[in-house]
Amino acid sequence: MGKNQEKPEREQSCRPVEAPDGGWGWVVVGSLFMISALVFGLIRSLGVFFVAFVQYFEESAQAVSWITSIGVAMQQLISPIGTAACNAYGARPVVMLGGFLSGLGLILASQATTLAHLYLTMGIISGSGWALVFTPAIASVMQYFTTRRSLAMGLGFTGVGLSSFAFSPLFQYLVQTYTWRGALLILGGLSLNMVACGALIRPLKPPKVMEQAESSCKSSGCASFLSRVCEYFELSLLTHRGFITYSVAVTFFNAGYFIPYVHLVAHSRLTGFSEYKAAFVISATGVTDIVGRVVSGWASDLHRVRTVHLLTVWTGLVGLFLLLLPLCSLGGNYAGLLVVSLAYGFCAGAMTPLVFAVVPEIVGMDRMLGALGLLQLIESVGGLLGAPLSGWLRDLTGSYTASFVVAGGFLIFGTIITATLPHFFSCTNPQPLSPKKKAKNQSTEDGLLKQTLSPESVEHEKLHSLEDIRSSDNDSQQPSYHNRTTEPGSEAEHTPLTADRTEAEGTCV
Repeated sequence: MGKNQEKPEREQSCRPVEAPDGGWGWVVVGSLFMISALVFGLIRSLGVFFVAFVQYFEESAQAVSWITSIGVAMQQLISPIGTAACNAYGARPVVMLGGFLSGLGLILASQATTLAHLYLTMGIISGSGWALVFTPAIASVMQYFTTRRSLAMGLGFTGVGLSSFAFSPLFQYLVQTYTWRGALLILGGLSLNMVACGALIRPLKPPKVMEQAESSCKSSGCASFLSRVCEYFELSLLTHRGFITYSVAVTFFNAGYFIPYVHLVAHSRLTGFSEYKAAFVISATGVTDIVGRVVSGWASDLHRVRTVHLLTVWTGLVGLFLLLLPLCSLGGNYAGLLVVSLAYGFCAGAMTPLVFAVVPEIVGMDRMLGALGLLQLIESVGGLLGAPLSGWLRDLTGSYTASFVVAGGFLIFGTIITATLPHFFSCTNPQPLSPKKKAKNQSTEDGLLKQTLSPESVEHEKLHSLEDIRSSDNDSQQPSYHNRTTEPGSEAEHTPLTADRTEAEGTCV
């Protein structure tokens, strides 16, 4: 009797939940706005601390650049752990924990006496916190929106542009007024606001992998540890050609994307501009960044051009403007530097929401959360090596010209790799696999469930398929009784199809 009462509850939780495209989703967008501002807005403005760290610790530019690189790399390296935790416990507690770690790392960094202390606090502790808040927030917004997904992502990411505009002069003021120690202490307090942002996230349904794990335990007794790891981390994506190709391309994007935000202030100071003029360049870039994000999301949701095609346009332009940036600032030409920086900010802002919006088109919404975590893990290689390579080139050549040229080359090369995606030159998105075809080609998780089926359930499934054939022959005579005449136990075999329908609906952006 108890089992019969639990079955309707399990079936109701497994039904696909339609994205509301609004409602509480806009509150989740607001949370992403604050999180993106306090994570990437802060990362972009750390160039203000760069000069202070070099002077205080008397270290090379390459050594100081590792602070930002470790933080960015940890934010991406720990992302699979964040997505696995979301699959197990939901996004809300994970984001709240990440917000606490982000603030704690910056507060401890204010007491640093060596660069190694900054590597540990700002790099590892705060970077781990950024990983736990950023990817789950993105996945939560994607679950709430389908037709207006790119616009919602663009609006959520406008926090990066606004914070880049406001944080750079603010940090410069805080460093001059309270020194870099007091500035980091204040930033730690600001970062703790991400705990409140995590509390506002309201998941639409229980974690997918948790449901799969429960059904696996009920049907087979206990799943192996290795199969659980594959389910939580979506490791089957590592054999997905399109996902691997896209991950390599994004790795090259990541290697060059952050270079201006780490070294543009130092490059402006080296060219001969004052501190506030150099900080204003980053601020002005943040303004066009905001406009680029909104315009990009709006243009993508028109569905006139495929999202992946728009992404290649923006990434190619970002690489081009990075190549032009040192050339236009020759001879102390502040106007030329400002114009190219504005153009770079617009294109860089336009590409950011599309980098994540393309992921469901490649792997489907059903595996989107795990794909985001693995994508951030793979691209962390670019984030880890990009800034130190730029700093090494500066120490070697005495200027940042080679650094910006190499960064632009990374973006252009990543654009070329994106063009090798399967079905890239098609004018329409490839259709997702039908439920029947997916039943024949089961993924790693579903294959585990099929292997643990008992002989009685397999025979029951065969009888049920014969019953479907008979009922389909009489469908024209009794259309309304087809679903009512099926046996109660046969409903369990239909639950995987609901997940497939959800993925099929999520892929058509």
